[in-house]
Amino acid sequence: MSFDSQWSRLTLEAAGVSLIDCDHRTPAAVADGVPYIAIPQLRDGHISLEGVRRISDADYTDWTKKLSPQANDVIVVRRCNSGESAHVPAGLKCAIGQNLVVLRADGKKLMPQYLRWLVRGTEWWEEVGKYINVGAVFDSLRCRDIPLFELPVPPLAEQGQIASVLSALDDRITLLRETNATLEGIAQALFKSWFVDFDPVRAKMEGRAPEGMDEATAALFPDGLEDSELGLVPKGWKNRTMSDVSTVGIGKTPPRKEQHWFSEDPRDVRWVSIRDMGAVGVYANQTSEFLTKDAVERFNVRRVPDNTVLMSFKMTIGRVAIADGEMTTNEAIAHFKLMPEAPLSPEFIYLHLKQFDYSTLSSTSSIADAVNSKTVREIPILVPSSEIMAIFQTQVGVLFEKLKNTEQQAQTLATLRDTLLPRLISGQLR
Repeated sequence: MSFDSQWSRLTLEAAGVSLIDCDHRTPAAVADGVPYIAIPQLRDGHISLEGVRRISDADYTDWTKKLSPQANDVIVVRRCNSGESAHVPAGLKCAIGQNLVVLRADGKKLMPQYLRWLVRGTEWWEEVGKYINVGAVFDSLRCRDIPLFELPVPPLAEQGQIASVLSALDDRITLLRETNATLEGIAQALFKSWFVDFDPVRAKMEGRAPEGMDEATAALFPDGLEDSELGLVPKGWKNRTMSDVSTVGIGKTPPRKEQHWFSEDPRDVRWVSIRDMGAVGVYANQTSEFLTKDAVERFNVRRVPDNTVLMSFKMTIGRVAIADGEMTTNEAIAHFKLMPEAPLSPEFIYLHLKQFDYSTLSSTSSIADAVNSKTVREIPILVPSSEIMAIFQTQVGVLFEKLKNTEQQAQTLATLRDTLLPRLISGQLR
């Protein structure tokens, strides 16, 4: 590949990038402490604190003897089947977990802001292919090899321009996703108030007018609670299971050794994995792999209809999303198909499963050993009256429509960013 005469090919070591390996132990978790960043926290170039393990201040001090992460450090996964990386934002105090290394540019030949994009380019993965260490469980990189990666290094001014273009797109994507997090938070708060805490019912029991609703809506709520298998619930509401209110389906994986069933062509059928579930927002609209139409038919892989709720129930329990368009999933993901006359909506199912306590499904110490398709079908759900359901759907439906539109905008920008990235990093596009 040809470069401008002012561009160089340098090893990371020659470019002034230092590598710090992380401690290969896992500290004890605490309820409230310093974030301990592991592989699941690396998402689309960013650190997500959702579900993060937290550690004590004493363990933080111990785990950061070699490294105290600082702004613009780049975290890279040594497991080559992950492919994730992330930059450290300013102001984040954290420790770094196993199978991760940190790259830090000194800024003399390679800008820290440029390094975060360089590790996501095609040339980076070409170097990974040269140094990959094939293992029985997963392929990995040796720490001593990563500094030898030889990569394109433009002049600092051009590095700044490239980083500026990509970061501007990334910042806009982040803003859209933050907007969606706010919208989802509003929907979750309303769901919790009405269907978990039963605030309108409790208000009526105490002789108060329920807050935030008109008299006609308030009149639809019962004025008392009654005992049930789920504990105290509003009078007249029904205890049901997911199989009572939906057709529960499980996905499937064709034989992995027969690679011709799998595809990277978007014209084929989208095939959702747990990793994909971790990368999407409320709506699942992008997948890293596809199945050929022949594979779907040959192995009778269930097609998931548009606007159907998905939930992971193996390995990583409780990732939830709504299908944006028809797709398929692997066997670790269940979907809940509602009939047209169903009393509940996909939005209601989604909000229920997002707040559900999955630890209640297990009578053993390991929930991963206990959750199977039968358990998924028996997940309990409380069904309100159809009148209350209609009012609730009217309110959250508007929020979810905004969510979907915003996620589609973010995905369009992400596609543009990911298309530009390799061309800018290689010098193909100036």
